[in-house]
Amino acid sequence: MLLVIDAGNTNVVFAVHDGAKWRGTWRITMQAQRTSDEYAVWLLALLRMQGISADDIEGAVIGTVVPAALYHLRTLCRQWFAVEPLLASARLDWGFVIKMDNPDEVGVDRLLNGLAAHHLYGGPLTVIDFGTATTFDVVDSEGSYCGGVIAPGINLSVEALHQAAARLPRIGVGRPAVDSVIGRNTVTAMRSGVFWGYVGLIEGIVERIRREVGQDMKVLATGGLAPLFSEGTTVFDHVDSMLTLNGLRILAGRNPLPRLTIEKDLLTEG
Repeated sequence: MLLVIDAGNTNVVFAVHDGAKWRGTWRITMQAQRTSDEYAVWLLALLRMQGISADDIEGAVIGTVVPAALYHLRTLCRQWFAVEPLLASARLDWGFVIKMDNPDEVGVDRLLNGLAAHHLYGGPLTVIDFGTATTFDVVDSEGSYCGGVIAPGINLSVEALHQAAARLPRIGVGRPAVDSVIGRNTVTAMRSGVFWGYVGLIEGIVERIRREVGQDMKVLATGGLAPLFSEGTTVFDHVDSMLTLNGLRILAGRNPLPRLTIEKDLLTEG
């Protein structure tokens, strides 16, 4: 079985794939200094509930945009699962061209989304990921990664609005109760601005990308808030919450999984 770890700015998602299907996914809040032992206590208990033992894990792959978390996640794989994880980076075999000025600076989550999107849905397409940032990534018909757009994530925007304006309350992200854009009080006005403002952002950027590329494109949405915004626009062709995890799985299938060195084996045993 393959242990897949997607470590983002907000959450770390662990998943196990048995070669045919996903056996489970589990999410924990990102804390860069959370130790491998803390991860292990939590994760091993969840695996046992699904009938999976540490010995069932034959390989691991990690994708992260938080470098400070990598040491503990890699140690988790080595010491508790006795596997050396494959680390997602622009230097691996992706099976496509990364058409960026500096491929190493591209967040691996964006490359993973592009890899999985083209593999599962074909291209050309735009992938919108509603994470800590809202990203738009463009993949051409050959699967090459062409670049994209990075905008502030909706939760960041809501928090900034509350922090910067003394009389504006902190609100939750959600679709307004009515379809009227005009709010009749402060809270409904804020909810309308946040929700419909981001719908306008989505539709506007997608349209500009299509005009710049010069052809129609599929639009794929992922991330925790993708289902919410699918209620407010018809621009999405697909919503796929497993996209990044599938990207990691596909990447692991394209590249040889590393093996523990003798020194690391001794460290694990000791």
